[in-house]
Amino acid sequence: KMAAAAGAAAAAGLWSEVNRCGQNGDFARALKSVNKILQINKDDVTALQCKVVCLIQNGNFKEALGVINTHTKVLTSDVIAFEKAYCEYRLNRIESALKTIQSASQQTDKLKELYGQVLYRLERYDDCLAAYRDLIRNSQDEYEEERKTNLSAVVAAQSTWEKVVPEDLGLREATYELCYNSACALIGQGKLNEAMKKLQKAEELCRQSLSEDSDVTEEDIEAELAIIHGQMAYIMQLQGRTEDALQLYNQIIKLKPTDVGLLAVIANNIITINKDQNVFDSKKKVKLTNAEGVEHKLSKKQLQAIEFNKALLAMYTNQADQCRKLSASLQSQSPEHLLPVLIQAAQLCREKQHAKAVGLLQDFADQHPANAAEIKLTMAQLKIAQGSVTKACMILRSIEELQHKPGMVSALVTMYSHEEDIDSAIEVFTQAIQWYQQHQARTNHGCCVFQPKSPVHLSLIREAANFKLKHGRKKEAISDLEELWKQNPKDVHTLAQLISAYSLVDPEKAKVLSKHLPSSDTMSLKVDVDALENSHGATYVRKKAGKLTGDNQQKEQGQGDVKKKKKKKKGKLPKNYDPKVTPDPERWLPMRERSYYRGRKKGKKKDQVGKGTQGSTTTGSSELDASRTASSPPTSPRPGSGAAVSATSNVIPPRHQKPAGAPATKKKQQQKKKKGAKGGW
Repeated sequence: KMAAAAGAAAAAGLWSEVNRCGQNGDFARALKSVNKILQINKDDVTALQCKVVCLIQNGNFKEALGVINTHTKVLTSDVIAFEKAYCEYRLNRIESALKTIQSASQQTDKLKELYGQVLYRLERYDDCLAAYRDLIRNSQDEYEEERKTNLSAVVAAQSTWEKVVPEDLGLREATYELCYNSACALIGQGKLNEAMKKLQKAEELCRQSLSEDSDVTEEDIEAELAIIHGQMAYIMQLQGRTEDALQLYNQIIKLKPTDVGLLAVIANNIITINKDQNVFDSKKKVKLTNAEGVEHKLSKKQLQAIEFNKALLAMYTNQADQCRKLSASLQSQSPEHLLPVLIQAAQLCREKQHAKAVGLLQDFADQHPANAAEIKLTMAQLKIAQGSVTKACMILRSIEELQHKPGMVSALVTMYSHEEDIDSAIEVFTQAIQWYQQHQARTNHGCCVFQPKSPVHLSLIREAANFKLKHGRKKEAISDLEELWKQNPKDVHTLAQLISAYSLVDPEKAKVLSKHLPSSDTMSLKVDVDALENSHGATYVRKKAGKLTGDNQQKEQGQGDVKKKKKKKKGKLPKNYDPKVTPDPERWLPMRERSYYRGRKKGKKKDQVGKGTQGSTTTGSSELDASRTASSPPTSPRPGSGAAVSATSNVIPPRHQKPAGAPATKKKQQQKKKKGAKGGW
């Protein structure tokens, strides 16, 4: 009895110590006292609970969970449910924490708070929103502001990752956390300018809040502002202000913030700005995305984006095996996602394996029909790059959900026209028009009622008609033009096109239709011609008519219908032109074909030495024949004869006279001398 009494007294003293240490926040010392109590009674439920709480307060979550699991008979789920779920949550065992909370017999306020946090980490935002609304509605304590902050964070996540338009929660943005979350929601909606203003307000509130504490330094304030500045830089990046964004990102990295999630996101964004440039900097930044604990700080979509960029960086740095490994891993995690297969195809194209890339894309399109459209567009692009335009058209036409789109029709018609396949281009128009006809019909009491054609439908019909007219398919264009005119009988332009087409096919029909054209009186425009011609910017201003004399007036009336002829410029005459001398009749012939052409002079002895056999001269036999005198009738010169002169006159023609006083040039002879004279023999 005395021993039991002594033990009870000792235990009472230890409990007093535990209580005092707990109030002072000295949980390490409190843990020692609790352990002494458990030595006295190892199954003391209160002592075990206190030990778990002390371990949690000291951050020893794994040890605390071990204590709970080894004393399951004593520490039942009803007793220790919150502490167990919290340890699992802090150890990133989120699914286990959810099961522990759901298995608890009584849902306390503490469990509900933790339940909201768990749902947020599991990205079950709708359930999380409902949980926080219930908490805010049914609780009134000093933590209300924190709950509203968490509620706004859920709304921001929905807007960013699920593209849900956020509802107005009516929260008063009195804290920088609420302003920051509101800015994130605006970014998700694409309202970047409004988001930037919210972030600037959040920065101002943050500085005011922290500056009130004298213990907080400027470095502490900058560290707290890092996440706000990071979001500002992201907005700049989205707005195309990449230089400003890059500068702000690097400033944040220099601060060395402790938040590994923030560093990973900033490093990833810098890599996206660098793209295939500055890859050395990107390889340094990618190490920040591999820090320990990053996977628990970011959402699944953020982590997925980082992995995609790692694969692209491997491709840009010519690490083909690494690129294939990363993209294959991504594809196994998300088999229906487009980016992994697109990265693999891009890598194959870099390796000049275009056919293999197209085959890979085709396999993916067959396995995932929902994403086939985007994949087939990429396949068509590869075919065009290879010069296979017709095959690209076949791929594009296989995308059923895009066949009727004006952009697709325009692209196909352009490509077929480039290939001079007019029939296929017309077929594309026909199929698109038929699609609109089928989808604009509706059944009403068993009768098919056609609504008026949509603007897109009519635009396609008009484009088809214009295309057919342009390529001489007037018969085919007539049905389209009739359909357009039927929809709008007042369209004079369409009627004129229809008459023009019928005039070559059925002139009688053209005459009948021409009666529907408006009369010239109705077509005339009431325009003041004088005012129009005298207006500012007119290219032609009519001169005021002066008084005409009788003769001039008759001349004006007689030549009113005759067009004025342009005055021809007087041709220039040679400087040595002499009107007394008869012009050379051979002046229009090339020089070599003229009778007086002597050939080029090649030295002083040209008259003595010829090009024939040695000893021969170039002097004509007619000059050596004494019987041939000036009175003798001249012989007819042969064109191209080097020694003959003009038979009609002994005067040099005006086109070949030298100006008076012009010195004889010796330029050619000087050039010959520079090269060095060679003997002609």
